[in-house]
Amino acid sequence: MKDDYEIEEKKEAAADVLYQYSKFVMACIGNQVRPCDLRLHLMKEISGLPTTLKRDTSPAGASPDAMGESSSSGTARLDKADSFRAL
Repeated sequence: MKDDYEIEEKKEAAADVLYQYSKFVMACIGNQVRPCDLRLHLMKEISGLPTTLKRDTSPAGASPDAMGESSSSGTARLDKADSFRAL
């Protein structure tokens, strides 16, 4: 009985993590930024440091290698409401 409860608890925790990650991915897509850039932007925003978020201008079918390069050219200043708009 206790094992069943622990298994269900782990399933719920895994579902919560997937849900949170999917919200993060949707925010990346909605703001057209790479995940690493959005994470850095959010950490700076939380700590009160000035931040700008560079939008990703690479084509949608880009390979993972191309995504690692600095291909962003435009910058956009986002406030807290914009950062979490897609969340």
